[in-house]
Amino acid sequence: MRKDFSRDHTSPSGFYRLLTATVVPRPIAWVSSRSAEGVDNLAPHSFYTVASVRPPIIQFTSVGEKDTLRNIQATGEFTVNLATEDLFEQVNATGTAFDADVSEYDAAGLTREPSLTIAAPRVKESPAALECRLHHILPMGDCTLVFGEVMHAAISEEVLDGTHPRIDLLKPLSRLGRDEWGTAGQIRTIKRIRVDEWPGHFRG
Repeated sequence: MRKDFSRDHTSPSGFYRLLTATVVPRPIAWVSSRSAEGVDNLAPHSFYTVASVRPPIIQFTSVGEKDTLRNIQATGEFTVNLATEDLFEQVNATGTAFDADVSEYDAAGLTREPSLTIAAPRVKESPAALECRLHHILPMGDCTLVFGEVMHAAISEEVLDGTHPRIDLLKPLSRLGRDEWGTAGQIRTIKRIRVDEWPGHFRG
């Protein structure tokens, strides 16, 4: 038996918690940006995905207006660093609502690494980083969708199999419900079935 939760009769915060516990796992955009005053900001955002292949565009959502969004609006650029199991506590720490003049790099004991195509630095401890220029900002309800065109990808050789990143070496983190986080766990592989491989060439 299912239990029904009406959007109109459930509190907004309660329905938000329901959504974030149901839309899981959610990859984390660990976004570094630089303010107009030169302060380096770093914050995790768990509404994150690929928005386009050509050109390569990624998208994350700012829930409310935060330093990350204000910095990107001011400078037009940002870097998305991979949040990993080994950096679990640091990723969580950078979600703290510090004052705008405080850099999460310093508060969490992380190292700045210069980016090649933009001013916003990368997290040196992260094995992968995507340098982005702002493509589009789209207000959506009480949130803001940020689209960035990927200008450069920097991947540690230690996690590569040739030119392909290995998921078991990347060890990405994900967000779940409440204060719960996820890891890659057991990794399974399966090939997509082509239509001509179905018995009788079944076409639906």
